[in-house]
Amino acid sequence: MESMVMKRSAPSLEHGRRVKIIMREAIMMLIMAVSVGYLIMWVMTSTHMYKTWFGKILVNTNSTYFGFQGPTILVYTFPVLFIAVMSCVYLHLGKQVSNNSTERCNGKTHKLGSWKRPMIIKGLGIVCGIELAMLVMFIALLVWSFSAYLHIFFSDVRRQVMQKGDKIWEVKLERVGLTLGLVGNICLAFLFFPVTRGSSLLPIFGLSPEASIKYHIWLGHITMVLFTSHGVVYIIYWVVANKFSEVLKWSTIRVSNVAGELSLLFGLFLWVTTYPRIRQKMFELFFYTHHLYILFMIFYIFHLGFSYSYTILPGFYLFMVDRFLRFLQSRQGIHLVSARVMSCETVELNYSKSRALSYTPTSIIFINVPSISRLQWHPFTISSSSNLEPDELSIIIKNEGSWSEKLYQMLSSPSPVDHLRMSIEGPYGPISTDFLRHDMLVMVSGGSGIAPFISITRDLIFTTSTLKSTTTPQILLISAFKFSSDLAMLDLLFPHSKTPSELLNFELHIEAYITREKQPISENEQKPLRTIRFKPNPSDAPLSPTLGPNGWLWLGAIVSSSFIVFLLFMGILTRFYIYPIDHNTNRVYSHTSQAMLNMLLVCIAIAMTGCIGFVWSKKQIAMEATKQVQDMEGGKLTRFSDDRELESLPHQSIGKPNNVHYGGRPDLKRILLERKESSVGVLVCGPKNMRHEVAAICSSGLAHNLHFESISFSW
Repeated sequence: MESMVMKRSAPSLEHGRRVKIIMREAIMMLIMAVSVGYLIMWVMTSTHMYKTWFGKILVNTNSTYFGFQGPTILVYTFPVLFIAVMSCVYLHLGKQVSNNSTERCNGKTHKLGSWKRPMIIKGLGIVCGIELAMLVMFIALLVWSFSAYLHIFFSDVRRQVMQKGDKIWEVKLERVGLTLGLVGNICLAFLFFPVTRGSSLLPIFGLSPEASIKYHIWLGHITMVLFTSHGVVYIIYWVVANKFSEVLKWSTIRVSNVAGELSLLFGLFLWVTTYPRIRQKMFELFFYTHHLYILFMIFYIFHLGFSYSYTILPGFYLFMVDRFLRFLQSRQGIHLVSARVMSCETVELNYSKSRALSYTPTSIIFINVPSISRLQWHPFTISSSSNLEPDELSIIIKNEGSWSEKLYQMLSSPSPVDHLRMSIEGPYGPISTDFLRHDMLVMVSGGSGIAPFISITRDLIFTTSTLKSTTTPQILLISAFKFSSDLAMLDLLFPHSKTPSELLNFELHIEAYITREKQPISENEQKPLRTIRFKPNPSDAPLSPTLGPNGWLWLGAIVSSSFIVFLLFMGILTRFYIYPIDHNTNRVYSHTSQAMLNMLLVCIAIAMTGCIGFVWSKKQIAMEATKQVQDMEGGKLTRFSDDRELESLPHQSIGKPNNVHYGGRPDLKRILLERKESSVGVLVCGPKNMRHEVAAICSSGLAHNLHFESISFSW
């Protein structure tokens, strides 16, 4: 009877899977169509034809509920939020479809392989052809917009001369300043997309939050160059035209100069501290001043008014939603189960996690330790695998700065704390990985850069032990350390608690290099490994998904419902308070007051819907956690059929380096070019020089079987 039920259910499951695949393809086509339309709109924004078309829309849609804001919302804001919501649906369906990872990863084809080859460009670092092409096209958009705006403005110079009483060259100078500001708005419209960690837009375009940071840096530099030029040109214009009093003008119904100057001032403070040396040497200064983006955006909106700010609102709106959800997640203490203190001044922290939380290798989390600093958040690579270790999440922290030094001293003291309260944001990482497509993985690490490779190794261990029919790639791990004591980090390649006997068949070759020692130190000089168990606290909880197992659907619901609530509030406010005063003339009611009210409504709408979604999803997680505990007590859930302690395995060499080389660095060029497998995935994480060296070898064209992927968490 059971076999008959299974035979009937199998076709229905396959049919449901095909339906979801078709739905995903349709959604992706819709997303691409709207995305192309949104980009075309930005191309056309600077043209006279667009100005005429949009002017007619403003006249024909003069609503008493939205006024002149309605068309701007429809053209600039709605398309991006629509794409974000549809992307959430697409990603949710993808989680249900991709239950068999081998179907997703086993292909040996490398689409756009030549476009993905790395290039090293001064000032940009390691980029691929696709990234460079996108950057060139974006610069072309800015140049086109600048020239198109100037063409329109210069064609109307004589009327401006008669209206303002200025000389022709003074009017042209003022128009150049205005054009620089308008082009800067294009950059600002895209600035917040790359730093929205939980956004659905990044994975839909194959990006991860950490890999997207460099796009935010590029956009930030261009934005501040344009806005600074905009401000400088206007100051020069006011001086030469004898209008310096304009510097102190805060118009309530037009552009506010003082608000613009304050916004630029906050932006300059923020921009200066992003200089690499300042950021690396004085990270806290960089971290704290970066929060000036709040004042920068507030005074930017005061400068132009909220109606015009809809052009740049979508990216910032999605960032605000994500930031509020991160705030809610960070309010909860996370149960820290244990810590392992190693001789190389490195600690491994092990947290309890819900089985509903899954993540991919190379994912990161941000942690905060209030007893060290209530304000500082630091990112760390997750070293565990959510498949191999469903109840734990681990990270590695090396003593390399003032914050990590304080943490290490707390844990390595003779009488360490028995409870350490921590807050976490994340995890964040790629939606999927395709390491199985390679015949071999060459992983090159420097120092603590081994952390992402530990998560990759553990995930491949799970694949080897559970999917017997799947061929996993061979692994060559090349690790460079400064001192012999750092070799202890290699012991973390495998889980410290339990591991299956099938690990003995796992193909892993380790070549370790000690660069600052000529010979090994004696075992008597090495400090013993120390494990600390922490007492549970009733207020702490296992790490769980921010919005539960159906997080993408909840995120889409929060984005859409919050904006609908905002529109309702704004419509009521406009119709019954602002319209009776202004009558849609846009010349009576204060733009500053309207901007303040609208910003308040945005915050209220996001807070309301975000809290509802967060609390509701936490109830679902609590119910699933209760069921999980009951199943564990009943013996229904086991990780492996043959669990044994790692130390009890007969092969003590597991996880130990095959060869240790002292007093030199690895000859990476020789090692990589000797690989004869048809497809070799090359991953590198470590110092900048190491990453650039590996990228140069892979892009040299000497070997066409090398496929490079940089893993950098240092920006």
